[in-house]
Amino acid sequence: MRLPAPSPPPARAVRSKAWYQVHKWTSLACTLFMLVVCVSGLPLIFHDEIVDWLDARPSWPDIAPGAPAPSLDSLVAQTLQRYPAHRIAEVEVVRDPPSVTMALAPGREAPFGTSSIRLQYDARSGLLQQSVASDEEGPGTRFITVMTRLHIDFYAGLPGQLYLGFMALLFAVAVISGAVLYHPYMKKTPFGTVRARRAPRLKWLDLHNLLGVVTLVWVLMMGVTGAIHELAVPLFRYWLSNDVRAAVAAGGGGQPSGPSQLASVQQAYATAQAAAAGRVVESLRFPDAGLGLPHHYLLWAKGETPLATHLFDGVLVDARTGRLAAVLEMPWYLRVLQFSRPLHYGDTAGLPLKLIWAALDLIAIVILGSGLYLWRKRKN
Repeated sequence: MRLPAPSPPPARAVRSKAWYQVHKWTSLACTLFMLVVCVSGLPLIFHDEIVDWLDARPSWPDIAPGAPAPSLDSLVAQTLQRYPAHRIAEVEVVRDPPSVTMALAPGREAPFGTSSIRLQYDARSGLLQQSVASDEEGPGTRFITVMTRLHIDFYAGLPGQLYLGFMALLFAVAVISGAVLYHPYMKKTPFGTVRARRAPRLKWLDLHNLLGVVTLVWVLMMGVTGAIHELAVPLFRYWLSNDVRAAVAAGGGGQPSGPSQLASVQQAYATAQAAAAGRVVESLRFPDAGLGLPHHYLLWAKGETPLATHLFDGVLVDARTGRLAAVLEMPWYLRVLQFSRPLHYGDTAGLPLKLIWAALDLIAIVILGSGLYLWRKRKN
């Protein structure tokens, strides 16, 4: 007697099994990496507070009203006279506190092993407030540097960034597939149910599912913006090799400008400020042949609102003449990158938003840790 052929499983069960496989393998692939990223990201939320707490910060004395402020050119000359073996790579002008920060890199004739230096001047008086070599940074700065490297590239440079970006995408897929799997469960059980009196694995499974659904939007946003943020280096290089170098080529070539041939830094700031009316010109990068800018200053102009402070546009000023070369509005892909940063780090609304981001990050750590526990305690 011939037995009837078994009926195929329902389409819903097939789809559920497929989603389960997606959730399981994407989670297993990315969980350990995302756990390190979340743990290292927690102190980065309080970056400024940690540095201010652990590092010695200069005091800002009162200045007599009406006292003439020094020009940027005088500060540049003072810096080069104090550190003749270095070259100035970047100048940053900050309003609060009113300061001018200069980043110095070893010059061509500097002895081997010469450290880069960061100077901070009082913008009102021109007095040097702080001078810190890269190998003499305070404990707060060193700690934040370690956390940043772990969070961004695992000390593996660009390959590490691209790999973590891929892990972030897998994390986003794991979150979506987990939400799909939780949907039919919610139809049978009241929302928020945690079977605390049952076996520990069931309790942690319910807690894992509940926390994942409650923080679904935030966790998904962290995965997507994190993946976008890991593309910063290749996107910036692409912008340099296309938009920036095209603008430089239109202005004519020439040999790289030496320190004695550079136009006034103060004039370059004024030129950029006039070209970017209504925005704040904060930093200036000196000519750098490695960036394809052998004879141009690159200045960054940003908005003044909490969100607009993260939206930069570039201004090119000819370092030989001090004249405006081009205003470079960011292309869409860099604008997306700029929008992703404040969403990812939560630093646009002061301490209250940072505390919310920290609480959500701790929940994400619990979700990832409980996922590893559930896998280790899984049934055969």
